[in-house]
Amino acid sequence: MQDAVIDAVVIGRNEGARLIGCLQSLQGRVRRLVYVDSGSTDGSVAAARALGADVVALDMRQNFTAARARNAGLAVLDAPEFVQFVDGDCEVRPGWLTAALAGFAAHPAAVVVCGRRRERFVQASVYNRLADIEWDTPVGQARACGGDALMRFAAVQAVGGYDASLIAGEEPELCLRLARAGGEIWRIDAEMTLHDANLQRFGQWWRRMVRAGYAFAEGSARYGAAPERHWLAETRRAVLWGIALPVAVVVAAVIHPLGWLLALIYPAQMWRLARRGGWAWGFFTVIGKFAEARGVVSYWVNRVRGRGRGLIEYK
Repeated sequence: MQDAVIDAVVIGRNEGARLIGCLQSLQGRVRRLVYVDSGSTDGSVAAARALGADVVALDMRQNFTAARARNAGLAVLDAPEFVQFVDGDCEVRPGWLTAALAGFAAHPAAVVVCGRRRERFVQASVYNRLADIEWDTPVGQARACGGDALMRFAAVQAVGGYDASLIAGEEPELCLRLARAGGEIWRIDAEMTLHDANLQRFGQWWRRMVRAGYAFAEGSARYGAAPERHWLAETRRAVLWGIALPVAVVVAAVIHPLGWLLALIYPAQMWRLARRGGWAWGFFTVIGKFAEARGVVSYWVNRVRGRGRGLIEYK
């Protein structure tokens, strides 16, 4: 397994020094390093070529998605055994590829192995800290991975790669199809990547949560009725806390002034969540349901109108 052929696909746009660090972290550790650029104007293409990466420049006259970028990288690979996907704002940690290959050896049915993604500047903002908590998923067999993961190339090709139409949530959707084909997704206890979310403002965090809600709605619309019940619970929670309960509070208050007391369910929920993850986690998890609900509504409005949606960017 240690002699396995690994190629890497890095995607990015205007990542600057972060992209250089990402590519340098893979130099000499993979057979082929491919960078897929999505219309950068900061010299990323030249920098990637200078570091020995093969560059694929996406045609930006077509709608851009991260899934489309990853598929473009896959398309130029020459049948490696494994492909390491990395976002351009991440740095691959020393020892990760060795640990991931050991994970595949330990789990022969695995088609995806991922590890611990950490925020590089976790103390820079509360939003970065929340992202770091989000990345800390349970070790063991999982239902999905994120943007960074080592995958079996043949397995990904067999299911048609990523769904390029998805503006978010493309990795869990791919993992669902891989699992349906008999593959397993594993999160191992190993350092994988350092990520720079660069979330400094509330507005950035809010848009990121709107994006999550949009992905939940689209995922549940596609697969919510299937046995996997893909993102059905997440969509229902967003609708409950972000739409149904606020409406119920207002209706109750119209009926009787004491109806406003129903709103106390929100601080109560914050307190309950804070007991597990701290006050910041409790507060923003509850507030985030309003942003997720907006994303859910946006998806359904676009679907009824028969329109697609461009990226929901937060940095």
